[in-house]
Amino acid sequence: MTYDFDILISGGGIAGLTAAAAFGSAGFSVLCVDPTAPVTERDAEGADMRSTAMLQPARTVLEDAGVWEALAPHASPLQVMRVVDAGGEVAEPRVIREFNAREISDQPFGWNFPNWLLRRELVGRLKSLETVDFRPGIGTTSLFTRTASAKVSLTDGTKITTRLVIAADGRNSPMRQAAGIDVRTRRYGQKALAFAVTHPVPHENVSTEIHRTGGPFTLVPLPDRDGLPSSAIVWMDDAAATQARAEAPVAAFEAEMSERSCHLYGPLTLASARNVWPIITQYAERLSAERVALIAEAAHVMPPIGAQGLNMSLQDVATLLQLAQADRNALGDAMMLERFHKARYGDIQLRINGIDMLNRVSQASHPLARDARAKGLDALYAMAPVRKMLMQMGLGVK
Repeated sequence: MTYDFDILISGGGIAGLTAAAAFGSAGFSVLCVDPTAPVTERDAEGADMRSTAMLQPARTVLEDAGVWEALAPHASPLQVMRVVDAGGEVAEPRVIREFNAREISDQPFGWNFPNWLLRRELVGRLKSLETVDFRPGIGTTSLFTRTASAKVSLTDGTKITTRLVIAADGRNSPMRQAAGIDVRTRRYGQKALAFAVTHPVPHENVSTEIHRTGGPFTLVPLPDRDGLPSSAIVWMDDAAATQARAEAPVAAFEAEMSERSCHLYGPLTLASARNVWPIITQYAERLSAERVALIAEAAHVMPPIGAQGLNMSLQDVATLLQLAQADRNALGDAMMLERFHKARYGDIQLRINGIDMLNRVSQASHPLARDARAKGLDALYAMAPVRKMLMQMGLGVK
């Protein structure tokens, strides 16, 4: 049978672009489509101001995709993960605990990158690969599968025959819906703000997660900007409060976020646009269907706690690539896809449930619940074996 491509990837977000680069680097012919062209400049309209902490296992995926060398000069190492409870009557630290990567590794926990920069370097890598055809501005419209192949119709009228469809097209994935795979969703009434700041106190490669009420306030190291230390912030809270902050005058917003940060880095200065997105937990009931594999937010969505989301997505890519390389003739067949589902589903469920629990704890507003959270943090830190296990799980190595 004749195939137009070995693999069609629906979705050109970071996970989809990484998958295209990884499979293309491995010699598979790949078509990657996305109805929206990626924004690859920091100050451009629509730029994604979130950042991603690429944990240690993710580096291997990026190396396999041939993009790590280009990313490395922009990396901000994450040597220390600091957790702060500030759930008292005023916004000041009550409990501060730090987890140092030296306890378990000779490398940092990971490396932080702005999302817009990840997209820029990944798009650059795809341009250099003869095995990859990236078509931004084009989406998928329909899916028809049979035992030996899949046929996908595109918005430009093209019909593509392929051995494997990788759905990396987001939480509302058209390919997942076309494959008839259901999802389960949990809502929290939260939204998140993502933006970048500068501050006078150096971050010293420490990622800081501050818990008070409504959700965590997380500062992740970025390279210096305009000669000043810089951090990416994700601020989770009730939806109405988050939307109001997104629209607040800059001076008022800076005052409020500086107070919420407990002034650990001094007064914070807004250094980017403010992006808002809703917080949910969602997972697909299966990770595969006939000739279709789900990865990234098509397969799992969770609150941005512990840097798990995109790192889990890259583990999806790594697992699928390993299976594809083990037997190239079996690419996309039922046995390969069943192995993919079994290899990833249990780990995804474990991490989704853990992050769901942490998010519900972080939302606590009653003083007794906040006190219990602080005592729990102290207890976990005091038990060395538990602390080590949590750090290993956070890295995705356990």
